[in-house]
Amino acid sequence: MADQNKNVFISHVHEDDAGLGKIKDLLAKNGMSIRDSSVNSSNPNEAKSADYIKSGILAPRIQWAGTLLVYISPQTKNSEWVNWEIEYAHKLGKRIVGVWAHGEKDCEVPDALNNFGDAVVGWGGNSIIDAINGTDKSWVDQDGTPCPPRQIKRHCC
Repeated sequence: MADQNKNVFISHVHEDDAGLGKIKDLLAKNGMSIRDSSVNSSNPNEAKSADYIKSGILAPRIQWAGTLLVYISPQTKNSEWVNWEIEYAHKLGKRIVGVWAHGEKDCEVPDALNNFGDAVVGWGGNSIIDAINGTDKSWVDQDGTPCPPRQIKRHCC
């Protein structure tokens, strides 16, 4: 059995802070304990400089995490911070998994997730765990319908 204790960074907008507890509870009910290094209302960031926030706060937390989870809600699509976090995790070779917010309809994934994500899964504990572990690489819509195949941007080393 794969290690069920994972270090993750949950990329999200602050309006979705309440969803972080829900996703942690869902995973715990399905046997996975996550240690989340993201910045949220219980772990706030008081810095003002965008460069410092990226290099001094977010970068080390994303480096520590094995997986970047992206909590997908209507506000996530246009968040410069979420897109930066995804792009940075991609540069580090981290696994990037999108998770549709519970009950969310009619929203789009952030551009960086579309370009660099490894999987996008629905609100199901086992599917999220499989995506974190790398055994589920599927992309599904909010209703669980498989998405059509997509081109992934590749970069030469």
